[in-house]
Amino acid sequence: MAVEILKEKYRSKVGEVVLGATKEQGGTRSHTITVGGESALPFLHFEGAIPNRPVIALEIYDMVPEDWHPCLEKYYGDVYADPAAWAKKCVDEYGADLVQVRLRSADPDVKDSSPEDCAATVKKVLEAVGVPLIVIGCGKAEKDNLIYPVVAEAAAGENLLLGVAELENYKAITSACMAHQHNIIAQSPIDINICKQLNILIAEMSTAMAGRIVIDPTIAALGYGIEYTYSIMERARIGALQGDKMLAMPMIGNIGHEVWRTKEANTSTEEAPGWGEQEERAILWEATTAMAYLQAGMDILVMRHPRAAALIRKNIDELMQDNSY
Repeated sequence: MAVEILKEKYRSKVGEVVLGATKEQGGTRSHTITVGGESALPFLHFEGAIPNRPVIALEIYDMVPEDWHPCLEKYYGDVYADPAAWAKKCVDEYGADLVQVRLRSADPDVKDSSPEDCAATVKKVLEAVGVPLIVIGCGKAEKDNLIYPVVAEAAAGENLLLGVAELENYKAITSACMAHQHNIIAQSPIDINICKQLNILIAEMSTAMAGRIVIDPTIAALGYGIEYTYSIMERARIGALQGDKMLAMPMIGNIGHEVWRTKEANTSTEEAPGWGEQEERAILWEATTAMAYLQAGMDILVMRHPRAAALIRKNIDELMQDNSY
């Protein structure tokens, strides 16, 4: 007797966002990357299409990252002072699909680098690698509002993913993305209603921007609220599949940034011998966090440790195998 497999049917899908632009498209990227487009819950190939695999970005700073754990120096230490070389190493040696440049030096409490200096760094990274770029500000809204227009103009035609837009501070970055045809990261504080409201506000500034939004739900690391973030992402994905256009955007998460702030990733083996070897523990903490978010529907995973990224790449390969009934 044949067993009938019950399948959920959805009436809509997640929108697609194209990152990067080739020479023919007005940019200099060797290729573009498309994220989103799912018409089923994550990796349920038998219920719908998963046309674009999740992608991994490795993060870099525009300065030596003084707050990074020393165990990462053996992977990046020789290129910390050169963002272009650092980006190239991430792509050529560690297989990053994307590179995320965090303009940390622009922070007024760090180096207070000028918007022009930030734009010059982004240009150097663009010249060093052919993959699409994600560019993140310093995290101080007043300074970021000065950075966005200059960086967006300097990288005009490259179709960056630029961030972040927040509910209280979205107009400057949205205007910069509109003027120079870039994609935008819409960040909400683990709140589905604010997430939707922000997407609506960005789309109201330009209907074309609705198809250029990538949602950052503000994630948490394993053990620090991951289940709450997961539930928000799950609600957004179900809403998208049920036809809510203002939730139907791909999602991004800064996994490495969150994980490497936890005590579990940073505490030495000597301080906590019962926890196991520090680096191996940190790698597994980052990889486990990333694996959870893959199952929640994350499309762009921004990671830090190359070995954790390698584990997730293998996991994605396995999950993308269509074993439909």
